[in-house]
Amino acid sequence: MDTAGLLPLVVAVPLLGAAVLVAGGRRLPRIVTDALGCAFAAAPAALALLVLARVAGGGAGPYAVEWVGGRHLAGGEGVGIVLVADPLGAGLAALVSVLVVAVLGYSWHYFEEPPRRHGGAFTALILLFQAGMCGFALTGDLFNAFVFFELMGVVAYALTGYRVEESRPVHGALSFGIANSLGGYCMLLGITLLYARTGEPGLAQIGRALDGRAPDGLLLAAFVLVATGLLVKAAAVPFHFWLPDAHAVAPTPVCMLLSGVMVELGVYGVARVYWTVFSGPGGVPHPDLTRALLVIGTLTALLGALMCWRQRHIKRLLAFSTVAHTGLFLTGVAVLSPEGVSGTALYVLGHAGVKASLFGCVGVLLDRYASVDEHELYGRAGELPVTGVLFTVGGLALSGLPPFGTGLGKALAEEAAGQAAGWLPALFVLVSAVTGGAVLRVALRVFAGAGRPPRAAEDGPETTGEAEPETGGRLRRVPVPMLAVPAALLVGALAVGVLPGVAATAERAGRLFTDARGYRAAVLDGRPVAAPAAVAQHWPTTGILLGLLSTALAAALAALAVWRPARTGATALTAPVRRLQSGHIGDYVAWLVVGMALLTALTATGLR
Repeated sequence: MDTAGLLPLVVAVPLLGAAVLVAGGRRLPRIVTDALGCAFAAAPAALALLVLARVAGGGAGPYAVEWVGGRHLAGGEGVGIVLVADPLGAGLAALVSVLVVAVLGYSWHYFEEPPRRHGGAFTALILLFQAGMCGFALTGDLFNAFVFFELMGVVAYALTGYRVEESRPVHGALSFGIANSLGGYCMLLGITLLYARTGEPGLAQIGRALDGRAPDGLLLAAFVLVATGLLVKAAAVPFHFWLPDAHAVAPTPVCMLLSGVMVELGVYGVARVYWTVFSGPGGVPHPDLTRALLVIGTLTALLGALMCWRQRHIKRLLAFSTVAHTGLFLTGVAVLSPEGVSGTALYVLGHAGVKASLFGCVGVLLDRYASVDEHELYGRAGELPVTGVLFTVGGLALSGLPPFGTGLGKALAEEAAGQAAGWLPALFVLVSAVTGGAVLRVALRVFAGAGRPPRAAEDGPETTGEAEPETGGRLRRVPVPMLAVPAALLVGALAVGVLPGVAATAERAGRLFTDARGYRAAVLDGRPVAAPAAVAQHWPTTGILLGLLSTALAAALAALAVWRPARTGATALTAPVRRLQSGHIGDYVAWLVVGMALLTALTATGLR
């Protein structure tokens, strides 16, 4: 079979696995359902890696295109379902699938399902989540992108509120569901406007149809609506409020996927839609989009870093760290250059392993002590040295320490961003230092008992850190998978920065991703597209120095916070920002409208 024929299987196999578990899971022992779930997740991971090897190798061309059902459109006109894999899309599908395998391995026989739902329901939902994310990464059709967008959204709501018998998960899932559903409606309305203007649903078809048009108000409205839906999924400011509420209550394995890959899919969607649809003469002018993404990205990075630092609820701390890094990813994409895309892709790849590993370590704390409150756990986790080492290494990697993949991605993305605006590298250093320092501060207090014990009144959390263990009872001994998986994820993040072939593949993927004409020729005309020659990527000297600087700043901030805690005045200065995270769904909806207005204002100058 041609490798393009494997693309439908990447989506269909986890769907089949979910159906098998739903139909027969109650009749099978727990170990069998866990094994089946891992097998059905591993198969599409292997298929996605095969496709990635084919399109990244360059021998048979850099695109794999599969018209599902053999319905290839004559001259690119008409309606059909097409899956397209270029190195970046195939790499993202592979990352999703590998991380799902890691999450199911982490959950192996430990995650306690409520008795009335025993029978593989949790694993089946994870497989549905995998199918939706892989389909979104591979689709070449804008309407089907919306379908997969909604599939992974609905499953994510169910996973966030999985313990429906508790009130807090239900509230977090409702915030998640309402905000993301409104984003989905915006996206669907934007797709409707594009279809009304062009009569085409495919990314390549719409892009080609707009090439001969001048930008107008309808196309701008379509872009704003589609981008709003994707930025909600990406948890960009001011669309981000659902994310910390969801992470605070979602099961640990779900947090690993939400922060590791799902949020990044929103950033990928914005970049994909722009380059394939709106990058031509009839789309959004480059300066306007650069300004819009830079403003939103900078606000997201700074607010996320500030809120990350002010948390003591560790899961919320990591959630706001994800918000901050989303801002950096958007800033890398905002440069609108192949170098910015490839650097951001590496950053996302390294960040996925590091963030999932950190959440895995927090899961150990939750199941051992029934709390994820930094102050309540002060000095109590010294008996978990392996978990402490993994958590500390994760904090260093998050701060951009070479040679981790986060450090390499940060170095290349900030180098590309620096060519657009000289102050952007400072933003990368600051945000990496603050988020990494917050994690290191937790490591010092919780695992080393450093500094004086925090007072109960200091910096109270938005939600209590007390929670029910996910193991049915407190752990006496940490299961091997709960330590092996975070360790393996950190090794993978290290490999991204060490193995030269990864960076070279990302560099070529960035150039292909920004080649809209080549994408359309491969999808619509079936013409072979020459793969660009691989260019070896090296660690830039400036990037190494800035990575060491951000790591040193992170360590200094953590030490300062532990041994010289912030005074009341500093807390009062951040109180207004913290009050924005109100927990009221109506407030979040209002901020979504504000975000749409901001995005419209930032992209509308091309029509003046």
